[in-house]
Amino acid sequence: MILQSCKKLYQQETHRTRSPEETYEQVKDLTIPAGITRVADITGLDRIGIPVFSCIRPVAAEGAITVYNGKGATPIAARVSAIMEGLERYSAEIHDRQTVTMTYDQMRSEKNAIHPDFLILPENTEQEWPIPWYPAYDITRNEEIWVPAHAVFHPVPRIMGRLFRTSTNGIASGNTYEEAVFHSLCEIIERDAWSLVEACRLGGPVITNITHPVAADLLEKFKAAGVDVILRDITSDLGIPTVAAVSDDLQLRDPTLLCIGMGTHLCKEIAILRALTEVAQSRATQIHGAREDTQSTHFLSKVGYDRAKRLNKKWFDPEPRVSYDDMSSYHTDDFLDDIHIVLDRLKKAGLDRVLVVDLTRPEIGIPVVRVIVPGLEHYAMDPERLGERCKRARRNYLPGSKPSS
Repeated sequence: MILQSCKKLYQQETHRTRSPEETYEQVKDLTIPAGITRVADITGLDRIGIPVFSCIRPVAAEGAITVYNGKGATPIAARVSAIMEGLERYSAEIHDRQTVTMTYDQMRSEKNAIHPDFLILPENTEQEWPIPWYPAYDITRNEEIWVPAHAVFHPVPRIMGRLFRTSTNGIASGNTYEEAVFHSLCEIIERDAWSLVEACRLGGPVITNITHPVAADLLEKFKAAGVDVILRDITSDLGIPTVAAVSDDLQLRDPTLLCIGMGTHLCKEIAILRALTEVAQSRATQIHGAREDTQSTHFLSKVGYDRAKRLNKKWFDPEPRVSYDDMSSYHTDDFLDDIHIVLDRLKKAGLDRVLVVDLTRPEIGIPVVRVIVPGLEHYAMDPERLGERCKRARRNYLPGSKPSS
């Protein structure tokens, strides 16, 4: 996979090579081959008014969810987000793709392969058994490398065994491969930063003095609805702006509506917008109640509002603080430049392998990739997978913006 210059032709509430309207025209008829039966506007289920759409795909493979949601600052952006999520999930299933089943020792005797340990395995994982493998491309070393299929596809059929719990972390779509790769990198960096926060139990500084007009408008929508939103800078040592938005419904005092949204982007304002629209999406998802992956709802209902806030104290503490103006931020006009900045930040942190798998389906044609960075954490989504970065964070780590060096 050779990435090329890819100009950003849409730079408003997000960065893309096409506007949401143009992307919608490209993808609206692809719902049928992907098995998507309905795309619905669920914005009205909540009183916030920030657009959220739902995408239903009843034919999802066993082990996958069938309802996906999309977010955005505008209705068309949220609609496109939901459809693209559905296309990603379809493309990430294994379908007719062929894997090779071998032990690691067998595979490395024939192919360039990565040791499963580098992917952060649960404790006591049996590694002597044969596992399925699939080829990826290392864009830092410009070479093919085979990786366990569990790190590529979601879900993996049970007949292939269980190396670790599969997920969609690092799967992204785009109008171009470069766009998809960049957004996938943002997602895995976001989940790594979130994992470090969970490991060290510190929520990062509260972001104050937000002057970006779209972000200010979204915050006003929450405020007008009686919902308190705290924005926290959880940027990791990688220095890529990462923001958590935490909502507290002051009127309903409902523990299931203590929701969180995350956003990562080189531009701090885009990271904030993504976090805000995602927390709106999380609220609507809880109210909608249709997704199969909202397992925490019953627990939160049982423990109650006050205890739920105490258990999540790190997200609601009013201190420390950081001004929006003091946060790190980068801006380019080309996705390839964005990717190079991220690769440089990863390399400086000792993460020198970035593996990309092309998951694009010929019957869909929309670029979808899985990006894997061995060493980045998954702990926030899968507590069984605790890596060295999280272990170090438990000893001495302070989330928040780092100076760009």
